[in-house]
Amino acid sequence: MNIAQALAEAHRAGVARLDAQLLLAHLLGRPRAWLLAHDDAPLEAAQAVWLRARLARRAAGEPLAYLTGECEFCGLRLQVTPAVLVPRPETEGLVEWALACLARAPAATVADLGTGSGAVALAIARARPDVAVVATDFSPEALAVAGANARAHGVALELAAGSWWGPLSGRRFGLVVSNPPYVAAGDPHLHALRHEPKHALTPGGDGMDALRAIVAGGADHLRPGAWLLLEHGHDQGDAVRALFANAGFGPAQTRTDLAGLPRCTGAAWPGDP
Repeated sequence: MNIAQALAEAHRAGVARLDAQLLLAHLLGRPRAWLLAHDDAPLEAAQAVWLRARLARRAAGEPLAYLTGECEFCGLRLQVTPAVLVPRPETEGLVEWALACLARAPAATVADLGTGSGAVALAIARARPDVAVVATDFSPEALAVAGANARAHGVALELAAGSWWGPLSGRRFGLVVSNPPYVAAGDPHLHALRHEPKHALTPGGDGMDALRAIVAGGADHLRPGAWLLLEHGHDQGDAVRALFANAGFGPAQTRTDLAGLPRCTGAAWPGDP
């Protein structure tokens, strides 16, 4: 089998050409442009076996990132496993907002609740090495992935095991961010996401339980003037702003994602920083 034949086999299997190219690029350690110029290059037998197995998994809907074991987020090449959600480009907006908050305030301690692969926490810590970042997750497997990513990039990251505010008792922060599970239990999109950890996608019910818990705990963990920034579903902006208002936060703001959909909402705890 050569590269051209491999791409043809991928097409017959129902795998998009770009996905097949990315698998081949990962397998061969070559850029996609090289594949186009060397489509007659042969694959070794072991490489063909590796590729066919992953084409079958991709055709069954498994995320490409799990097949290669990595993905890119905010310019960071991150390790990902089925123990963590695959970081989405939309979540980069949460990082951008967090960095904007830090630019307006003195150096502070930041918390990332439900860190998963560590994507958001690491992106913030790399951009602001003067800021201490703590990342929580109830999953030991997720924390292991986040720790591996921190070591791979030489980024200092404090890891704390537990759900949401649980492992942060008695601590207050200058900024808190979270991309919690927010998909409603009956959402039909969950089937397409079946290969990713369900607990990272939905808390059950109407999808709002994690958001409620995080907002409710803000009073005990935010310094005066500190912002709490949350990613949420495109149709949850009004509900999240109401959570902030009912919990005593200042006026909430909602920002849109790359598709122009409401995606992140944040508010500051009252008082001067």
